[in-house]
Amino acid sequence: QAQVVESGGGLVQPGGSLRLSCVVSSPVFNMFTMAWYRQVLGQERELVAQISTLRTTSYADSVKGRFTVSRDNAKRTAYLQMDNLKPEDTAVYYCKASLRGSYSWGQGTQVTVSS
Repeated sequence: QAQVVESGGGLVQPGGSLRLSCVVSSPVFNMFTMAWYRQVLGQERELVAQISTLRTTSYADSVKGRFTVSRDNAKRTAYLQMDNLKPEDTAVYYCKASLRGSYSWGQGTQVTVSS
């Protein structure tokens, strides 16, 4: 099972930006569908953005136009560029790597948007 490690979270003011990274320890990273989720304590984990092996992307309505998901297969890394952040974006962000019905989660990275 592939290991998944997120990084890049932190504290940012409203209107600011952050870029999250997700490194996957697999030589076939290019075959994984990559997704970013977020979870607020006491709430269900929600899908934020996804990128397929063919680089097709999809986004939750709440982040469309502000977040961009991408991948660099050579670096085995997926990214989530988050711009114009809002306080309601505060959550723990998780990366999920999926391949043929199997999947692995990262440990999560905290994003806090506050003045």
